[in-house]
Amino acid sequence: MNSTNSFFTQYYTVMRFNKPFFTTILFFLTGHVLTAQLNIVTTSNGIVAGYIHNNISIFKGIPFAAPPAGALRWKAPQPAADWQGVKQCTAFSASPVQPTPAPFLCWSEEFIAPPAPLSEDCLYLNVWSGAKTANEKRPVFVWIYGGGFNSGSAACAIYDGEEMAKRGIVFVSINYRVGPFGFMAHPELTKEQNNASGNYGLLDQVAALQWVKKNIAAFGGNPNQVTIGGQSAGSMSVNALLASPLAKGLFQGAILESGGLLAGLAPASLQSAEKIGLELQKKAGASSISELRNKSAEEILKASQDLGGMRMGLTLDGYALPVDFMQTFKEGKHNNVPVMMGWVKGDGGLFGKPDITAEKFIQQAKENYGANAADYLRVFPAGSDGEAQASQAKLAILNFASLSAYLMAAYNKKPTFIYEGGYVPTDKPGFPNYGAFHTSEVPFALHTLHLWNRPWKQSDFDVQELMSTYWLQFIKTGNPNGNGLPQWNAYDKAKGTILEINTTATAKPVLYKNEFELLDKLKAGK
Repeated sequence: MNSTNSFFTQYYTVMRFNKPFFTTILFFLTGHVLTAQLNIVTTSNGIVAGYIHNNISIFKGIPFAAPPAGALRWKAPQPAADWQGVKQCTAFSASPVQPTPAPFLCWSEEFIAPPAPLSEDCLYLNVWSGAKTANEKRPVFVWIYGGGFNSGSAACAIYDGEEMAKRGIVFVSINYRVGPFGFMAHPELTKEQNNASGNYGLLDQVAALQWVKKNIAAFGGNPNQVTIGGQSAGSMSVNALLASPLAKGLFQGAILESGGLLAGLAPASLQSAEKIGLELQKKAGASSISELRNKSAEEILKASQDLGGMRMGLTLDGYALPVDFMQTFKEGKHNNVPVMMGWVKGDGGLFGKPDITAEKFIQQAKENYGANAADYLRVFPAGSDGEAQASQAKLAILNFASLSAYLMAAYNKKPTFIYEGGYVPTDKPGFPNYGAFHTSEVPFALHTLHLWNRPWKQSDFDVQELMSTYWLQFIKTGNPNGNGLPQWNAYDKAKGTILEINTTATAKPVLYKNEFELLDKLKAGK
């Protein structure tokens, strides 16, 4: 690759003005005329050079915005600077600034951002394409990582896009700012920018989608057939982009894995988010945003860690997100596109092991729901401590992701396909069994089990083929069905059918139907 890349730079002028000659020379250097044609691509900012692996053109570290540092810290992403010559895009960029990434609990190194480099200069994306020319118009999938809005990176091993690209799509993964750099609101910033602040990480996602709209055709992708997808905070980001007026027209499908904003995890109000920003300013020993911008990234990160339980995330700022968030969906004013949305059975584990007593559970039900407490306790029984804890565990999953999926299906005008993942990955020797844990489905859906170090069995590969094919069908058509897969019907309230994905896929009528209807009723205050 190095000799070829130096050739690109040396003969930039030849390439620009005499492409047939360049392609002939490139053939002798690489032996791959068709694939090499997409090894170099002209973007709106300049020419990028990637590399070929297994007949897939791979570009890593393409800038989609200017470095959001210095005077651009806590500002909407600005356009990336143009460049001359050929930019080598063969390695991931730095990940966003965050606490030093390290494996913990069920999340081994394959799920974690590389420990270095970390930088505010992180607004880059990556492209995998099997297209041989720029005229193929393949469906596009844009992946948005999770990490609680405080960590994450497109460079995680399990987010590799090569296998999905082999199956006919253009796969894009993006970085966005996290933690205080991506989501700090502050009164001074609100006055400075559109009477809104926070949501910088969400604005990064919008900027990346705008880049895709403008440039992905050059990589063989169809800018009018883009599906966005993400897991955990990435799923919540997708939910936010469905609501954001800034994202209108930038995507035509959405996949949400384990996370939603229509139930118990709604974005914060601008006023409450601003209070956290003021508290961070105090912790950092600064008297103004100007002083905060002059602090090092390390100082800002430390100040945010000193906030304790106060966390930053999405904000109802009235600019990137409507203040009347729920009403936007109820009235169908969101970006109505086909949706695939679900969760895994281990998602409730994020909230710790249930430890409530039956007495306490019943007391809380009466305090929270008054006259509706009896109905609540019929659906979520607490006849014993064990039964109360089982109800608490079920509620954790429902409020985190499941109820949001149910409400999405109710409000979305386009079809919404709902799943529950129950498959438990094969054990890793010497490693605890965490069941179908939060994020465990991602390598199955993205076809990246080969990048997760476990002694896989045929059953694992079968589930990977099942899930990734559903995902691919949805990305390609807006409907997960086809290719001999078990039928997956769009959700409707009357039947309440959810697809359970385990060793096989099974339609489950009325799954959680009583729970959904009760929680929806209580949420509406009926």
